[in-house]
Amino acid sequence: MSDPNEISALKASYRGALQTAQALADLSSRIEALSPPSDIGQADLDDLSRATAAHAIASAALRGLVNTMLARRGAAPPVAEGSGEA
Repeated sequence: MSDPNEISALKASYRGALQTAQALADLSSRIEALSPPSDIGQADLDDLSRATAAHAIASAALRGLVNTMLARRGAAPPVAEGSGEA
């Protein structure tokens, strides 16, 4: 039997990861417009710092919840490619 609280948490966590991914996507045109000899402006760097931190946190939270759900079902969480874990 599924846990309604767990499903609600999954939905919220998933939406959070999608929202932070969108925040990164919103910066795409500014990042792609940079030319190699130029430097990134402080405002763009600050925005990128905030967006990447938020996305890392949201993604880690979602991953942790999914791993908890897998463990509750007796399954081992998958090992990410390139993580160095065997």
